[in-house]
Amino acid sequence: MDDIVKQAMAKWPNVPDCYGWLGLDARGNWYMRDDRAQASGAFASGRPGAKGSMLQHAKLIEFIERNYSGDQEGCWFFQNGPQRVFVELEATPHIWRINENGLITSNAGQCAEFERCLMDENGWAYMQTSAGFGLVHTQDVDALALTLERLAWSIEDVMLADLPARFSFCASPQARHSHSK
Repeated sequence: MDDIVKQAMAKWPNVPDCYGWLGLDARGNWYMRDDRAQASGAFASGRPGAKGSMLQHAKLIEFIERNYSGDQEGCWFFQNGPQRVFVELEATPHIWRINENGLITSNAGQCAEFERCLMDENGWAYMQTSAGFGLVHTQDVDALALTLERLAWSIEDVMLADLPARFSFCASPQARHSHSK
């Protein structure tokens, strides 16, 4: 976490949390979700406009990724100074990239060690790593297949609906928050 973020948290400890305004898609792209996007539906709904606007500013994306973390309830957030901005997930908290040599990195560039590979009923590949659970980026499925074969990694079957509970993450902190009121 950036030092400036830690200082802001100490200076303003009681800033309310923010829900629904930031999303991470299944390809590791960040989206800003204004009122119009939120009114279009849930982030992962597939409805036109519901994702919002994809962030393009490299420094902003780097700041978000340096200050991205999960809480005890499996909700992921961006610590924006003193405020937690909870993230709507299209798929999982991490989107894993894997190259032909088996090097695994998150969409944020964090290196990780392989623990296991899983595949759901739709053929989507996931990895549990030393840095957490996530979806394998669609562009890296070929590299994953080569690595699985070369290193004799096995694949475990899993049901898509079971992933959040099994790997302790919440895809929609906004929905959880609005139901707890």
